[in-house]
Amino acid sequence: CASCHSPDHAYGPPNALDVQPGGLAMTQQGYRPPPSLMYLYRQPNFSIGPDAGENDAAPSVAQQAASAAGVVKAQKVAGTSAAPQLVPQGGMFWDGRADTLQQQAFGPLLNPVEMANASIDDVAHKLAQSSHRTQLEQLFGARVFDSPQLAVSEAMFAIARYQVEDPSFHPYDSKYDRWLEGRARLSQAELRGLRLFNDPDKANCAGCHLSKPGKDGLPPMFTDYQYEALGAPRNKELAQNRNPAFYDLGVCGPFRDDLKDQTQYCAMFLTPTLRNSATRHVFFHNGVFHTLDQVMAFYNERSISPQKFYSRGADGKVDEYDDIPPKYRANVDVTDAPFDRKAGDKPAMTAQDIKDIEAFLGTLNDEPVRH
Repeated sequence: CASCHSPDHAYGPPNALDVQPGGLAMTQQGYRPPPSLMYLYRQPNFSIGPDAGENDAAPSVAQQAASAAGVVKAQKVAGTSAAPQLVPQGGMFWDGRADTLQQQAFGPLLNPVEMANASIDDVAHKLAQSSHRTQLEQLFGARVFDSPQLAVSEAMFAIARYQVEDPSFHPYDSKYDRWLEGRARLSQAELRGLRLFNDPDKANCAGCHLSKPGKDGLPPMFTDYQYEALGAPRNKELAQNRNPAFYDLGVCGPFRDDLKDQTQYCAMFLTPTLRNSATRHVFFHNGVFHTLDQVMAFYNERSISPQKFYSRGADGKVDEYDDIPPKYRANVDVTDAPFDRKAGDKPAMTAQDIKDIEAFLGTLNDEPVRH
């Protein structure tokens, strides 16, 4: 796991590659950059819309999605409570297809461009031959390897418990956490950045990346766990994108198919936490950006200067949202600041504003993992 989720890099990718290599010979290119594994113990299960009432029979995800069709998406404004709305939220991976850390750990095992095991039996055989066998038998019973499915399931459960119980996955020791507790002072640049982060007319970051402790008193996760279609530019360096007909549609596929008919969600991806984001060197679901400067420029100028980010079609016109099929481009967020501006408008943020926001993002870095 650590080859893609390095403990020395906030349990995220250890390099600036768009995606990580994998496969049997480690020559295959992955599909998406690995998210950080930090703070996932608080990630809610995937759902659509408000939680079911205490006595309600929980509808299926497909039923929830169908009932949400046609509902106007509420505008997100920093500093206000998230409006009740029927939108995808929660889950793990960029598309939310796993609900638990145990399910998430299963994902890479059989993926041909990741660990590339042939089958669960193959994984169980490797575990049985490894130095972990004795420990697994002590934990889960002497006959755990009688069932390959059980053996692998218990091993993935152990990985999940490790991520829950080891404090290095959720230390809450960033400068911002200490500031919230009154144990640190933010610099003037960091304070300006925090104000801009929370300003609904400027960066409006907190509209999705919630920055205040919740009603439960727990530190903020800097995500609302919801899904957005932001229209990141197509990454021409990815192997799958050599096929002009291929599109990564997030919630709609290709790695989950239960919502493929709910086209109002096509091209939506999970809003990640911004904790430790300043330590990363690859951003967005397709790894198209590699610095916070690039990310901030995209947020600031996507709507007013699209030619800076998107390719041009055969007619010479800018092909806005070129990594989304035209029929789904109406799903892209054009209502939340700073994406609510039009071509030729003044940017929401100045160059100094962006520097200050990046200074604030640096306060979300946890102390390095101590081995």
